[in-house]
Formats: sequence, structure tokens, C-alpha cells
Amino acid sequence: MTNHGETTGSYENGDIPGPGRPDRAPQDSPGSEQQVTLRTPAELADALPYLLGYRPEDSIVLAALRDRDGRGRFGGRARLGIPANPDDWAGAAGQLVHGLVTGSERRGVRPEQMVAYLCQEPGPGETGREVMERLRPLAQKLRVACGALDVPVVEALCISAGRFWSYCCDEEACCPAEGLPMGLPGTSVVAAAATYAGIQVRGTLRELRARMLPREDAAAAEQAAALDAAATTLVSRILDAAGRSEVAEETLDTAERVMRRLAAAPPVSGVPAEDLRDDHLLGHEEAAALILGLQDRTTRDRAAAWMEGDEAAAAMRLWRALARRCVGAYGEHAAAPLTLAGWVAWSTGDELEAREALAMALGADPDYLFARLLHQACNEGLDPESIRRCLREGRKGGADEGSGTPGGDGHGGGAVEGEQADPSSTPPPGRRRRPRAPAPRTAASAQGIRRRARAHAHEPSAAIVRPRTPSGGGRPGAPRTDLSRPHSSRAAAAGRHATRPQGARRGESRADGDGERP
Repeated sequence: MTNHGETTGSYENGDIPGPGRPDRAPQDSPGSEQQVTLRTPAELADALPYLLGYRPEDSIVLAALRDRDGRGRFGGRARLGIPANPDDWAGAAGQLVHGLVTGSERRGVRPEQMVAYLCQEPGPGETGREVMERLRPLAQKLRVACGALDVPVVEALCISAGRFWSYCCDEEACCPAEGLPMGLPGTSVVAAAATYAGIQVRGTLRELRARMLPREDAAAAEQAAALDAAATTLVSRILDAAGRSEVAEETLDTAERVMRRLAAAPPVSGVPAEDLRDDHLLGHEEAAALILGLQDRTTRDRAAAWMEGDEAAAAMRLWRALARRCVGAYGEHAAAPLTLAGWVAWSTGDELEAREALAMALGADPDYLFARLLHQACNEGLDPESIRRCLREGRKGGADEGSGTPGGDGHGGGAVEGEQADPSSTPPPGRRRRPRAPAPRTAASAQGIRRRARAHAHEPSAAIVRPRTPSGGGRPGAPRTDLSRPHSSRAAAAGRHATRPQGARRGESRADGDGERP
């Protein structure tokens, strides 16, 4: 289950013992994982950014729990934006719960319990407590949707205005009506364990998206004029067989030149300053030529070969900068650089930015097949190495069959010739190795991936290939996060005995029996 506003966390990370289990894992060896016990709503609230890797805003978040060898363990996580219209809350709750449960089942581990979070800042004149009360019906719909699938909600929290409230506890001594303040960022036990393990928490998704949104400053008009001028000459050349090949080489040459320029730029402090520096290093005419040149799918696929090592860092900066230049009427053109940014992020292990960039690409062009395929694959846990291998093989040269490229959409027709030099040879000083068109034997692999994606076009959570290794699962020092089922008897009972809908909507599952679990 995925949509343009949804981000699913890594499937598993961290053991959590059930009642009566020790607070710390046995320290039998230097490689033993650090284990953190979460018992209270406050500890669960503090843990949320570390479960997702960022601080959610205006979000419904579900974290699945399951039992493993007598211990609870966090499983999949899923996020969905809170619909503005309360009439849509029931559908959103059902979609989120159904997607997380069925997705977990496909991976062979069904969730046994859920922790739910509602995160939203107050509107004008609104208090945090008023937000909590306004969202209470949504919390109940989540509990009903989970109960319908026999997955009780053991805790449901609202986080707003720097405070949190529990929907499952009404004890004044534990969860007062005015809520409790959130701890200072980075001061909790979970924060300490995450820091020890090298886990970083980003800011908000809004801040992440801002790096790839079109510019709205005075220079936007100049960029739009440059795009208009470039379109009058480049589009007709791309549509011509001979001109298309020439434009492809020009586009890749320009991209290489700009990437070298970006890589050589002196470092600056802060993300906004970094993006502003990159914007100053990219001319309007250069940006326009690159944006239009990347609309050719084969050229885009060849550029996707800059996906690892030093090339990946410079390419990522270039793709972000180009996405920011797709201003005005050229917003749909951002699908190409955003998809490349998503691919490079995923290839280098940054799944959070990968999902956001790919979702933004689909927002720019919902029919952009390469973005749709990568977005689904990233959410389903496909190992990006299979695609990297395809692109590496492409660097060995050979003719390309247009639609046989990894993200080929069947547009654009003919081949673009690649360079014939030995890919293992060292490129000249100061020059990056040119990505070549994928060879025919790699096309079959790419087409197989596409066929699997098309087969599951109406089943967004269907797996494509084997799940990846859970993040932190085999890494010494990775934190385990424990939950001793806060308010377990009361909350679990509320989740299990939640009122079932009278009839299941089309496409939804209903629980058999009365919803009780052994």
C-alpha cells in the first residue's frame, strides 16, 4: 500500500521483550545488540522519530508489533497524511491498516498488535488539546480497522504542540487531560541508543521535499524563459532520429561538466546554503538543456548509471537542482530529474529521500513508469543491486533497444550508441566515465522487472523479489527497541473488542469470528 503522501519504514528493526522479559539483552559478546525497553506512552512518543528516521507532520503513523521467541518486536511502519475532510478518515484508516497488515503477511510475519500515532500541529487559534479531541474519532476508526483484522491497538497517541496524549489511558496520574510535554530532542534513552548505533533523524518531510520543489523566486521567470528558448530547438531535434543521438551526447556532456563543477565547489554549512550554492553553479541555459534532454527516456537511463561512489553524490546534487528548475508550465518535466534523484538515493541506501523523490515524480507525472516501478520496488524491499547490476552491464557498451532500458516506457524508439572503450579502463583525469546504453542482454532482466510490476499494477503491496535484509538487523550496536505493552490489558481489550463495521467495503478484509486471539 502506498500513495504519494505515504512513507513506509523499514520492515523490521529492533527486538522488544514481552512482559516479564529482562530489560537488557544478554551481553555475551562485543557484537551483542543494544536493547532499549519502552514501557510508557512518553517513551513511545519519544521513539517515533527513530522508528521513521524523520519527524512526521500532519500524519497517521502505524507501527506493527509481533512476537518473536517470546519477545515483542517492531515490524513494519506505515505513514499516511491526515485527510482534511473527516468523511475520508474511515477510508484512510482502512487503507493504512489493510496495507500494513497484508504487506507484513506477504513477508511471512503477521502483526499481532499495533501502536498508532496521530501527529498534527494546531491551526490558528487552536490548542494541542483541541487537536487531540478533534482527532479522537480518527483514532477510534484506526482501532476499529485494526480490530476488524484481529490486530489490537495497544497504544494510540496524539502528538501536537510539543505535547502528547494517550487515547488508551484516562488515568490522571499517568496521562493527564492537559497532556504531557515531549522530551527535548536527543535526550531520551532511545535517542542515546540511536546515536550510539549511528542512526540519524532527519528534520521533517516538508524540509526534505523543499530541496526538490520548483523555485518561486525572481529567477524563476528567467529559468522559464530559458526553458522556452531551449524547447524551440531541442524538442524537434529529439524527435529526429539523428538529432536525438546528438542531443543525448550533448546532454550527458553537459551533465558531466556540471557534476565536476559541483564536486569541486567548496563546502558550506547547512542544507539551505548547500542548495543555494548549487543553484548559483548551474546556469539557466544549462539547466534548460539538461531538463529537456532528460525527457528522452534512453538518455535518462544512461544518466541513471551515475549511481554509486563519488559520482552518486554529485549526480544527486545535480538532479535536485534540476528539479528545482522545473518552474511554471514545466512542472511535469520534473518527473525525470526527480526519478533520477529517487534512484540515486535508493541506490546509496537513503530510502527516505528515495520514497519522497519518487512520490514527487509521480505527483508531477502519475504515468511515469520508471518512477512508478522504482517507488513500488523501494516500498516492497527490492534489493537495488539487481538494477545496479543491469546499469553496470550497460556500461560495457552495445546497442540499446529503446524500450529495453530499466525504465523504458516504450517512447522514443531507436537506440543511442554508447562509447566502445573498455569500461574497466581508467578515464582521463578530470573526466567521469560516460554511462553507456544498456546492452541487449540486460534488457531482458529489466523487462522482467517491468512485467512483474505490471502484473501487480492493482496490488501496490505485492512483492517483486526477495525482501531486503532488515535495517540494523545484523549490525553490531544497532539498537533494539523494547515495549512492555503499556496499558496492555485495558488497551488490548479496547482494540480487540472494537466495534466491527456492519459490512466490509469492496477490497477490504473482515475478521472471522469475534476478533479474539488465543
